[in-house]
Amino acid sequence: MFIETEGTPNPATLKFLPGRDVMGTGTADFASAEAGARSPLAEAIFALPGVARVFLGGDFVTVTKTDAIDWAALKPQVLGAIMEHFLAGRPVVLDSGAEEDDLIAPIAPEDAEIVAQIRELLDTRVRPAVAGDGGDIVFRGYQDGIVKLHMQGSCSGCPSSSATLKHGIENMLRHYVPEVVSVEQVEL
Repeated sequence: MFIETEGTPNPATLKFLPGRDVMGTGTADFASAEAGARSPLAEAIFALPGVARVFLGGDFVTVTKTDAIDWAALKPQVLGAIMEHFLAGRPVVLDSGAEEDDLIAPIAPEDAEIVAQIRELLDTRVRPAVAGDGGDIVFRGYQDGIVKLHMQGSCSGCPSSSATLKHGIENMLRHYVPEVVSVEQVEL
């Protein structure tokens, strides 16, 4: 059974829960149909009119639409594409990609322990909460006390994502990791 939730913070996005693993571990964010070419599931969803972005999470799919179409028209089409994909037994992605490890700059050896603490906090405290809204947050770097993070899925275009980064995530990281000075959002 397929269930969709409208609890995402961005009204242009919907989170679809197919009731099974989508990516299992990791995520995949496709900002365009061209980027989605490595995923048969994303390709099928991008083939629908008005789809602007597809994000694949552990057990959900988040779709961002354009203003040219209403959810009332698009929702059943997305549900059909997801159901058809899984019933046909096609793979979700053709290759794993290296999105998780795409750092802005190499981590300095003296910062390795700090980065390990930051990643642990993001994985255990932040990512599960962000996934609940149909998104993900990915570590992209650390240098001179500044943590670089990339928001994906429904969090990518969400108006409150900057506030979440600055007031929520930054405060938490600064509390547990005193070396952290600030958190910045980066776009790829």
